[in-house]
Amino acid sequence: MNFGALCYIAAGGALGSVARALVAWAVPAGRLPWATILVNIAGSLLIGWLMARVSMAPADDARLHSFAVVGLCGGFTTFSSFSWQTMEQMQKGNFGAAAVNIVLSVVLCVLATWAGWRLAKW
Repeated sequence: MNFGALCYIAAGGALGSVARALVAWAVPAGRLPWATILVNIAGSLLIGWLMARVSMAPADDARLHSFAVVGLCGGFTTFSSFSWQTMEQMQKGNFGAAAVNIVLSVVLCVLATWAGWRLAKW
């Protein structure tokens, strides 16, 4: 990875992070974290659309991928990357790997969050 790619990622990440903050500000809190749910769904839709567009381009546009996929989607929500990687496994027929990715990512991340919280309280 070169410095130029990192700059595209940083710019996209900044915009994605600001967009996430704006959604969190605009969506009222409730019993469920609706802003996070909305961001995760929107980010997953966006990364799917972007990956399809990048794959249809005559030449792989590394700048678009760095800015929009890694930066913008990554700053907006890393859940979009998780969703894309899971779908890639499913497209390849690796349904077991997709299921393991889902279970490990969700269960282990929730457990890691709990462990971090417990460590901080200790």
